[in-house]
Amino acid sequence: MEITALSISLILSLCELNSALVLNVSGARVSSEAAPVKCKLQSTTRVPAFSVDGDYVIGGAFSIHYNMHTVENNYTYMPEPLRCKGSIIPRELRFSSAMIFTIEEINNSTELLPGIRLGYQIYDSCASVPVFVHVAFQLSNGLDPVFYTGDNCSQSGMVMAVVGESGSTPSISMSRVLRPFNIPQVSHFATCACLSDKQQYPNFFRTIPSDQFQADALAKLVKHFGWTWIGAVRSDSDYGNNGMATFLAAARREGICVEYSEAFYRTNPRSRIQRVADVIRRSTAVVVVAFTANEDMRILLEELSLEPFSPRQWIGSECWVTDPDMLRFSFCAGAIGFGIEQSVIPGLRDFLLDLSPSKVAASPLLTEFWEDAFNWADTNKSVCDGSEDIKTLQTPYTDTSQLRITNMVYKAVYAIAHAIHNAVCQETNSTNHCDKFSRIESEEILMQLKKVQFSKNGYDVSFDANGDPVVTYELVNWQKTESGNIELVTVGHYDASLPVGREFRINRNLTWVEGSTQVPVSVCSDSCPPGTRKVLQKGKPICCYDCLPCPEGEISNATDSPDCLPCLKEFWPNAERDTCLPKPVEFLSFNEVLGIILAAFSVGGACLAMITAAVFYRHRSSPIVRANNSELSFLLLFSLTLCFLCSLTFIGAPSEWSCMLRHTAFGITFVLCMSCVLGKTIVVLMAFRATLPGSNVMKWFGPPQQRMTVVSFTFIQVIICTIWLVLDPPFPMKNLTTYKERIILECALGSAVGFWAVLGYIGLLAVFCFVLAVLARKLPDNFNEAKLITFSMLIFCAVWITFIPAYVSSPGKFTVAVEIFAILASSFGLIFRRMMMMMMMCIFAPKCFIILFKPEKNTKKHLMNKNQS
Repeated sequence: MEITALSISLILSLCELNSALVLNVSGARVSSEAAPVKCKLQSTTRVPAFSVDGDYVIGGAFSIHYNMHTVENNYTYMPEPLRCKGSIIPRELRFSSAMIFTIEEINNSTELLPGIRLGYQIYDSCASVPVFVHVAFQLSNGLDPVFYTGDNCSQSGMVMAVVGESGSTPSISMSRVLRPFNIPQVSHFATCACLSDKQQYPNFFRTIPSDQFQADALAKLVKHFGWTWIGAVRSDSDYGNNGMATFLAAARREGICVEYSEAFYRTNPRSRIQRVADVIRRSTAVVVVAFTANEDMRILLEELSLEPFSPRQWIGSECWVTDPDMLRFSFCAGAIGFGIEQSVIPGLRDFLLDLSPSKVAASPLLTEFWEDAFNWADTNKSVCDGSEDIKTLQTPYTDTSQLRITNMVYKAVYAIAHAIHNAVCQETNSTNHCDKFSRIESEEILMQLKKVQFSKNGYDVSFDANGDPVVTYELVNWQKTESGNIELVTVGHYDASLPVGREFRINRNLTWVEGSTQVPVSVCSDSCPPGTRKVLQKGKPICCYDCLPCPEGEISNATDSPDCLPCLKEFWPNAERDTCLPKPVEFLSFNEVLGIILAAFSVGGACLAMITAAVFYRHRSSPIVRANNSELSFLLLFSLTLCFLCSLTFIGAPSEWSCMLRHTAFGITFVLCMSCVLGKTIVVLMAFRATLPGSNVMKWFGPPQQRMTVVSFTFIQVIICTIWLVLDPPFPMKNLTTYKERIILECALGSAVGFWAVLGYIGLLAVFCFVLAVLARKLPDNFNEAKLITFSMLIFCAVWITFIPAYVSSPGKFTVAVEIFAILASSFGLIFRRMMMMMMMCIFAPKCFIILFKPEKNTKKHLMNKNQS
């Protein structure tokens, strides 16, 4: 076959170049002076399956058989002609008959090519590359083995255009042969995206959309139903390999992972087919995308049907998913895919059924089909007797219920006819005048095809710059009927011209694998819910991952989120970690138990101080009150009341004024209190010194000096607080660091130096007072308060020494609570002798006890009795 093809190509090239030499059958050189020039084909003429002569001839090539008779060449003699074998493919026979029907319809038309009769030469290519090439050369040369055209034989017998082939691989082979002759080729079923390359295939057109669009549509279909884990099988041919490569690229863009991708061809050994079937059986992917030719798919499904396996959801390319012959595989029920839009061709069914015995007998191909259809080809009877009725047959040849690819043949023939019409006809006064004697070159038809634009049967036909048509598909679904049969149902449409996301229009319910109405799930890993993030599994595709909870303080609010996002500073995730909620604001409130308890003690302490003051005021003329420096006592009680009440400023939401007030009021009132205690201690010491002979100390520390002492010590604290407030005062702030999940409203110190200066000054006075009280603790007077002051100062110092580490380490609102507790404890220490356990009075409690319950001791004599224990 290779030698024959090369011989023909060489002869055609020499003729086309107007060579001075010609080749005879033996290939010997002869002089160019011999006339006339003789062109002779160096191969056996291949007889068309169907042919009719006409003014202009259109070629056709269809894979009516799917096998070729194997020929062994020993290169010692001319090989025998290539022959087809095997059963006839009824659908391909319908395609060829549709071409004949269309040409006859055009010949009977008064609008298209009036007065001109189209002829046709239709070949059976046997789905074999050697036959493809042979048919292409045959269409380029014509039927005459020897022809004379004067000085050039390059155009003799050439068809105007070719309809076909039915597959991408044969179309590629045919286009490469036809290209040097500028013969246009219009395919009805070749969908390989590679054929859109006008650099390689400038003469190629098609009425069926490119696989580029179908592959993109299939990827979007898979994504539309949420499948991210799929298997893929393809025909090991130009159609399958190019289509699957385009699909896989589109699938990757859509985030779809492929568990396996297997290729096979119908002529492969059965072991190869079995291996592909085993891969499908063992896979975990529920969805399988098959980009295969129908015959390849038939062989694979037959192999799968031999052994039971888990049901699969099949996604099919147009080539097989719309083939009625494939519907017999019931385990594929629920399959979906894209199909060419259906059409109605009026009169075609009647034409197909118009097979009289004489027509059948006149065509070897129809005779073979007739015998196969009626099962008459047996050893006893080699031909039918003519009594058969084709109308009783249920065969794809007569099935016109869903004309899809047949309509593509119809369009292709009309496109060529319009191109011829535009080349040979002229419109004058709304009337077409066509010159059937005009000799037009095939290159002219090629140019006219690029500009063709017409409507037929409700469909627009035109070609873009790549020779491709407008892209629209039907979404088809294999659905079981009540009788158990499977039928092809159109459930929606796909239009690539629509905006992204709106290409699909599904208008009917789909049936899925095993008749389910629920969309099957095919994922490597289940979706990660909000609140988690995806972590890829090592060594596996991106669709295989684990779902990990978001870290603390971060959320993910979308399914399958690759990352978690941190919340803003004032927000915190909810328990599910899918939403950021405002952090709860926390402060020591009057509405909570701790706040209520501390407020109660504050008010209680203030009330106790005021009650004590009332008792002293009521008995102000009594000896015990007069003997205990009533002026300092009342001032001390007043300052204690303020100390108790200032703790209330620490409760509640901090504000700018409350922050400045709470610390300064606390500092000043406590210094006032310490000044009074210090004054009383000094008075005790001075009183003891005054009892010594010749001592005149008391005149230097009388009431004026006592007042000045209290005012001076207090004024120093006022100055410290004023400087603090002027330079860097306390201010309210939101503490976001102590607790991550909530906000603490607190008062920032502003200047830490100012705060510790205030506390340090209070501590200094307390230590000074404590030292003086210790020195005077053994004085023998009954009115001596040194022991009581010593114990009070001891409590005071202990409280504030422990306050410092507790204050620094306490979190949040408990810092305020510790500060309030220190204020209350030290304040109560000045009133009570024993805290918590004994609750006995220190400075004022004994005096109140005597005043209220031992009035007989409230006398000057008792006070002056130094021997009284």
